[in-house]
Amino acid sequence: MVKSRCIFPALSKDNSIPSPGIKLNYGINLGGYLSQCEHSQSHYESFITEHDIMIIASWGFDHVRVPVDYILLEDEDGNEKDEGFKILERLAFWCENNGLNMILDLHKTKGYDFSIAGTKERNCLFSSEKLQQRFISLWEKISEHYGEKRHIAFELLNEVIELEHTKSWNNLIEQSIDAIRAITTDTIIIYGGLQWNSVKTLQFLKKPRHKNIIFTFHFYEPLVFTHQKAYWVPELDTQETVTYPGDMSYYKEISKVLGPRAEDILNSRLHQMDRSFIEMFIQEAIDIAEKRQVPLYCGEYGVIDRAPTEDTLRWYRDVHAVLEKYGIGHCAWNYKSKDFGLFDSNYDSIREKLFPGRKMA
Repeated sequence: MVKSRCIFPALSKDNSIPSPGIKLNYGINLGGYLSQCEHSQSHYESFITEHDIMIIASWGFDHVRVPVDYILLEDEDGNEKDEGFKILERLAFWCENNGLNMILDLHKTKGYDFSIAGTKERNCLFSSEKLQQRFISLWEKISEHYGEKRHIAFELLNEVIELEHTKSWNNLIEQSIDAIRAITTDTIIIYGGLQWNSVKTLQFLKKPRHKNIIFTFHFYEPLVFTHQKAYWVPELDTQETVTYPGDMSYYKEISKVLGPRAEDILNSRLHQMDRSFIEMFIQEAIDIAEKRQVPLYCGEYGVIDRAPTEDTLRWYRDVHAVLEKYGIGHCAWNYKSKDFGLFDSNYDSIREKLFPGRKMA
């Protein structure tokens, strides 16, 4: 068991951040705004406004993670779209004006979309040198626009799925960081492993050659609880209500349909699905981060709005307790909509309990 450590500003000497003012401790995602959305001016103008940013700041969050699709920033031929960068400039101004830091997360890039895993004809980034160079070029453009903004961090790519891309992903990471560092030396750069930013794949990431790097992971365990009745997880029964915490034998039975994706549950020797399981699961990420001497960040975690409300509250309390015990910055999914909207009506009765000490001023 490692000792609790804070990400900001207490870092190792090799990875010290010269700008400790940026905080990525308590955040919320703006999914559905500039990614996984209708890409139209009317949507950009209405889905998130400065009032939303003011609400987020008033609840005591210190940052937002902003998923962005490449199509906002460049056309199909790779030409820069000024109007897209202006949307981000406006958001960056709102955040700075309200004391929020911001992670610019490239959620989808030309040739790679996490939502169509295994579709090699469309997910061809790692088999195309041309697309990899375009990916690097896009990050150069982003760096030129935002590299001097001290309240913005970069996240290279949301989720790489296939393990077969391990070597190619490491190579692309290094090339992209080299290109970014030629423009900005201080901007924090974030990236994760594979299999939807799984804790278990952080081990495949190389130790960074540059400073100001953070490893990220996403946490939605146990999936049968956090994604219950999700239409995009076809293995799950869309009618079954799953409670939390619960007996591990029950969780093992209902998790069988997930196969290898639930191996930690299926092989668990614990008697209960509760905080102990969460801590054991996240411990693997902590160990790798310590070994690589890199700070750790949880870029997504949350519970679908179809889960029992009080059980959702119990899960959040347990996850927060573990993340905060080890000083791991975190960002809840999601501010509104996308089936996880924490500021939608489904969470009205528990919202203040979800984020104790972070409530409306």
